[in-house]
Amino acid sequence: MSTIKTMQRTLGRSNLSISAMGLGCWAIGGPWFWLDGPGGWGDIDDNESVRAIHAALDLGINFFDTAANYGTGHSERILARGLEGRRDKAVIATKFGFVVDEAAKRVSLRTDDHLLHVRQECEDSLRRLNTDVIDLYQLHVWNYPIEKVPAMVDLLESLVKDGKIRYYGWSTDSVEGAREFAKGEHCVAIQHDLNVILDAPGMLAVCEELNLASVNRSALARGALSGKYTKETVFPQNDVRTDSWSRDHFFAPTLDQLVMIREILTSNGRSLVQGALAWIWARSEKTIPIPGFKTVAQVEENAKAMEFGPLTVGQMKEIDTLLGR
Repeated sequence: MSTIKTMQRTLGRSNLSISAMGLGCWAIGGPWFWLDGPGGWGDIDDNESVRAIHAALDLGINFFDTAANYGTGHSERILARGLEGRRDKAVIATKFGFVVDEAAKRVSLRTDDHLLHVRQECEDSLRRLNTDVIDLYQLHVWNYPIEKVPAMVDLLESLVKDGKIRYYGWSTDSVEGAREFAKGEHCVAIQHDLNVILDAPGMLAVCEELNLASVNRSALARGALSGKYTKETVFPQNDVRTDSWSRDHFFAPTLDQLVMIREILTSNGRSLVQGALAWIWARSEKTIPIPGFKTVAQVEENAKAMEFGPLTVGQMKEIDTLLGR
């Protein structure tokens, strides 16, 4: 498998050069429980996950985003397997901030002070990832109180000083919160929702102003931008997409509006997925989409989007007009 022409971006204010697209490792964690509902993306094949990680590296993708939550540590372990002997070729991002019960495969909310647990959570992730340093350590608690951010940033700076992490960021859609987190010297990224249907002008403006990487979750609207699903699709009971948030926030609006812009997204021989990624790159020079994957084929399709590159300015304007933005 030959390396395709990859687009490169810098991870915010860091000195890390990464592929313009990363891979989100949520799905490869397999089934788990978030509170009392499904937290994963259905059944997986660990060996295929490892092959997919190898394929990504061979295709020039070097940025992998996981979390302690995903499969209650399983995703981190599988990523470690996939990177064995090639750790130096990868930039690893993971996340922290919840109670992870590996035995019960359940993740729950913290009721006490998060700051008491961050160091232990970091050690746990380092162990599962089989590495001595995490490149990007992200707070996963999207609604963490802004008034508590300075203390969290101080703690993360101490982890940088101790050599446990290189940089840190926050997975949140709070623009105000992002601005506060960015006061930390080694804060380099904000992870937030962004796709062609769900724009985030406020967050992108902050990322551009403060030179932060905009790491984009839901780049494909939980699969709604893949063209594989309709409003009638029924997901397995152990798939997070059975929840109302997936339906109301991603699937319904995306499937309603996709028909208007499909032709533009699939121009020049792109697949729908490749067009959705092309929109994200054209939206800002700070964006780094992290579409999820379960198979080698998905990784190959995603990676090929980098050969096509971003949409044109004209196509971007046309999409805004069609969507009434």
